[in-house]
Amino acid sequence: MSNAGIRNAGIIEQERYTCAIGALQSVVAIPRAVPILHSGPGCGTMIQGFFERSTGYAGGSTSPCTNFSEQEVVFGGIDRLREIITNTYKVLDTDLQVVLTGCTSGIVGDDVDALAEEFRGQGKPIVSVETAGFKCSNLVAHSLVVNAIVDQYVSLFEEDNPSRSEKRTVNLFSSIPYQDPFWKGNLREYKRLLEGIGLKVHVLFSPESRGVAEWRQIPRASFNILVSPWYGKPIAEHLEERYDQPYLQFPHVPIGANETERFLRQVLAFAGEQDAALDEIAAGEFIRREREAYYGEIDNLATFLLEFRYGLPNHVHILHDAGYVVGLSKFLLHEVGIVPKEQFIVDNTPEEFRAQIEADLKSTSDRKTIPLCFEPDAGKAQDVIRSLRHKGRGLIIGSGWDKELAREKDYDFLSAAVPTPYRMVLTTNYVGFSGGLRVIEDIYDRVLATYR
Repeated sequence: MSNAGIRNAGIIEQERYTCAIGALQSVVAIPRAVPILHSGPGCGTMIQGFFERSTGYAGGSTSPCTNFSEQEVVFGGIDRLREIITNTYKVLDTDLQVVLTGCTSGIVGDDVDALAEEFRGQGKPIVSVETAGFKCSNLVAHSLVVNAIVDQYVSLFEEDNPSRSEKRTVNLFSSIPYQDPFWKGNLREYKRLLEGIGLKVHVLFSPESRGVAEWRQIPRASFNILVSPWYGKPIAEHLEERYDQPYLQFPHVPIGANETERFLRQVLAFAGEQDAALDEIAAGEFIRREREAYYGEIDNLATFLLEFRYGLPNHVHILHDAGYVVGLSKFLLHEVGIVPKEQFIVDNTPEEFRAQIEADLKSTSDRKTIPLCFEPDAGKAQDVIRSLRHKGRGLIIGSGWDKELAREKDYDFLSAAVPTPYRMVLTTNYVGFSGGLRVIEDIYDRVLATYR
């Protein structure tokens, strides 16, 4: 069937997220935690293949799995799951196991929650989450996993971790592990920036986290910080209900000087409302130093930009999740001089959040309207870009799947979204003052590579 035939049949050609069981990557990102898949044999392999180079405590890209077969379909898979959990505890010295269910086990109706409770009764740290793939995406399931860990594991330690007992401590919820290619570097930079203004930060995921010891202390935080237009919001709402923790939501990824300073100033103001007693003078001095260092590098670049300006992109199309589309658009227009043209949000944003995201993007400029399309089928977005004609040199920021599109249109290309088959990302960050500089580096590196 042709691409046009696929689309006419209502089938998504290019989905740039996974089904719910893809939230196994959220578990992998917690130090010494292991996902247990109660699913068919191909589910974990498919997920880990999509995200590429994802590893975990179990070793390599391996996640223990029941490999649900015809026998389990007929007779149920609880005994098989009990065996896998038991053997995983024997083989791995884990701090936490998280059982995630696939489509088949969800249809069969195995009582996974009861089995997890059985192991918790034995003193085993284990959580169960219903993540049948047909229910939602991994962007939604990420919240399901976090809230399940809070309710089934963190709750066991509440007596030793009184709610809101540490006025300067915050829980941070931002990048979804692996769904954001820059999640490790971003979390490290968020932590550095927030510590720079005087806060203690629970990042919860990545090597920057202290693992379950940090998760147990979630209730202690004075408030929560959510950097996201919509994904992760159920986490902040759940913690507000459970521990009376208010939350500050910053609606897009803060990139460069303008939005990073705005983010930090909002956090400072909110911390003051929560009686965090931060040293505002010291915090302001930290922000000033970061800003001056940023603009120092921009000043060094000024001569090059003036001399080479006609060889640089003058417009950009971005295919990414909502947080990056808005964050990159604001940064590129105001701090780089690249005009955002048609932008495409491909994270399957729920309808109730779209108007707010549109308003956030619209606030980028009073003089320029930035066309925005919510399109979970990135193949359709590509077709739209193919049909567009804009003057000047163009830039496409998207996944590795957009590389050929850029070649077709003779545009520059930057891989900044999953999947990323043509780029290695280890600790790179796009967040913050330093993140803005890295975006500039990446764009101009690609541009200059085209000159011989």
